[in-house]
Amino acid sequence: MSSEMLIQFPKLELRLEEVDRIAIPPMYRIMQKYDDQQILDVSGHLRRKLEASVPHRERLRGKRLALTVGSRGIPDLDKLVRTICDTCKAWGAEPFIVPAMGSHGGSTAEGQRKILEEYGITAETMRVPVCSSMETVQYGTLEDGTPLYCDKNAWEADGVILFNKVKPHTDFRGKHESGLGKMVAIGLAKEKGASMFHTKPLNRFPEYIPKVTELFMATGKVAFGVGVVQNAYDRICRIEACGSDDILEMDARLQAFAKTQLPRFKFDRCDVLVVDEIGKDISGSGMDPNITGRNDSGDFPEVLDLQRLVVLGITEASCHNGCGINLCDLTVRRCLNEIDWHATWLNNVAASMLSRGQIPIYVETDRDAVRTAIRTCVGIDFHHPRVARIKNTLHMSEILVSADLYQDIKDREDVVLVSGPEEMAFDANGFLRKDIWGQEVADP
Repeated sequence: MSSEMLIQFPKLELRLEEVDRIAIPPMYRIMQKYDDQQILDVSGHLRRKLEASVPHRERLRGKRLALTVGSRGIPDLDKLVRTICDTCKAWGAEPFIVPAMGSHGGSTAEGQRKILEEYGITAETMRVPVCSSMETVQYGTLEDGTPLYCDKNAWEADGVILFNKVKPHTDFRGKHESGLGKMVAIGLAKEKGASMFHTKPLNRFPEYIPKVTELFMATGKVAFGVGVVQNAYDRICRIEACGSDDILEMDARLQAFAKTQLPRFKFDRCDVLVVDEIGKDISGSGMDPNITGRNDSGDFPEVLDLQRLVVLGITEASCHNGCGINLCDLTVRRCLNEIDWHATWLNNVAASMLSRGQIPIYVETDRDAVRTAIRTCVGIDFHHPRVARIKNTLHMSEILVSADLYQDIKDREDVVLVSGPEEMAFDANGFLRKDIWGQEVADP
């Protein structure tokens, strides 16, 4: 029996008389330019890195190796996973895949397998087994007695290949954030271990992540590691591999580099930000707080001075997980109707972040949401609101901005006018057209 819980929210008329008099400003379409370095042949580049950086490959012959694959979207993820598997097989090893994503996928083996299938990762396409289970083995404890867990299939293998995207975390800052260490502490620990780790204060995660990683590496289970960094255009710009002894050093090095690749807005103050879609494939928080400035641990106020945040939808690849919807000020009814609240709240509880389960104020249409957001801002010129619209926080090159924002940034060398100003494109029912975004690519 499915545990999916979709709620059909009732139609709600939440109108203030003056909202109908709020004029939504025309928008300029601009391109924000960032560092565009990228790796075009990811498979070939990764294969060369593995051959050059993984020591003692002859010791892997005949060994069963568990490859960790998480739930975060990575460009060409299927190619990367297939390359690692094919290379290991060429070395005489016997690789298999384990979903390493904590409590994601509704904390079920089938749910986590389905997430991998959404990325094109199956036993047939990868030509290796996919072993999905929520069973764990306790392999140690922290100094305070906190138990440490590992996926049972991975633990019973001869070795584990730690593979993950490395990026700044959404709720804390440190030398080790989202990356290979976090894959050990949370992803590979499944729901049971992730829940235990999330009993720790977020501001101490940078301290605990390397401790857990060192204890896991002391078991001798780590075969080697692979880390991937994406640029501001959501393209892979760095791939590194290393032996087990260098996991933490590589993780820290890639984390420092990843911070230089964040696609920040070219302005620092905004009245209303409209986000077309959020999702777990975009960020653990649905939308990246390193861009919006909104998170569950006190916000990143230095990132963006923002009054109102509007979210209009959930990505298909998020499998109805609505984590992050609480961070917005306004949404629309059809967005909430798409959320699986069982999967979302289960994820929230496992992460000890109950505030993530809160439901924001909703209105019926996108037009109502934008108007209400502008109307409820304080201390602004309602005739000249500073409004921006983005597809999601992975696509930050092509965005829409109102006149006052455009005037502030138009003379920057890293801002290019594409077109406009034009009225926001609402359909006859008051919803914004979502097919207006081009294919995001780096400048040649």
